Amino acid sequence: MAPSASPMLSIPASRPNVYTGNPLDRASDLRDDAGVMEALLARDDALFVPVWRGRSLLRGVGENRPETVMLRNGAAGALRAAGGAWCFLGLLGPEAKDVAGDRLGATPVYALDCSDAEDPLPLLPEGAGEFTDIRPLASLLPAGEASILAHARGMMHWRTRHRFCGVCGATCEPRSAGNVVVCTNCGTSHFPRTDPAVIMLVIHGDRCLLGNSTRFPDNTMYSTLAGFVEPGESLEEAVRREVLEESGIRVGRAFYHSSQPWPFPASIMLGFHAEALTEEIAIDPSEIRDARWFSRDDLRRPEALGIRLPRADSIARRLIEDWLESP
Repeated sequence: MAPSASPMLSIPASRPNVYTGNPLDRASDLRDDAGVMEALLARDDALFVPVWRGRSLLRGVGENRPETVMLRNGAAGALRAAGGAWCFLGLLGPEAKDVAGDRLGATPVYALDCSDAEDPLPLLPEGAGEFTDIRPLASLLPAGEASILAHARGMMHWRTRHRFCGVCGATCEPRSAGNVVVCTNCGTSHFPRTDPAVIMLVIHGDRCLLGNSTRFPDNTMYSTLAGFVEPGESLEEAVRREVLEESGIRVGRAFYHSSQPWPFPASIMLGFHAEALTEEIAIDPSEIRDARWFSRDDLRRPEALGIRLPRADSIARRLIEDWLESP
């Protein structure tokens, strides 16, 4: 199949992705000031975002009206006493990002891990909520809250899995208010890791390519292709390689759309629309159960085909929806 006769143009993002728009001033310039950090941590209005085995604390889940629960210092006392990992996330408030304003008048916010507890609820105030996976609910939360929960989840995943040095194996200790860990033996500093992954909607004319991944729990959901960027590889090269490996389709131009933090556990998704140069599909069965070309009309009524599209919180869904609405 030859490239489309009409040139494919970049499709702009119609709105911000879920988990973006973090309202916190991360205040990285303050993290190594022990006096400031000690004072912020002791404040009565300090807020703690609990994380239990990758799950966040929410109310109203059963009613499908989720609300984020952040605990004030006093209410978080039992959790803090349990000795789990914690870190400073940033400052929250209208003046928090105004460097000229009183930044320290904003509310300090912390992530706090309680994964060592088999049942964390006795450590919480009565009726505080329940721990749940935020991904099915994130699109129902205010954008800033979903971003803070994802931030906390990502940091606690990193902290609980980097207790030992990757260089010499010795114990690591937290520094910079929990945002860095340092080896107690060789002194190596270890920083939070985010793995870049490309995710792309492959397009030709009025059709796009979607696949059913072996990672999906059933064979009805069709989504965009995706994969991690390898060392020494540009993003565009990663797009072309991943599409070819998974589907056998050759891709020409790739146009950046937007990005989305995806700390489940530690990625950032870099979204593209990509131009197909070939048509014949040859899937990698270890990665993909099935891949098909779909028209715009197909995807406007996916239930008629017996398929589902990705969840509303995903950049995959945004790539599809913005293409559907494009000229």
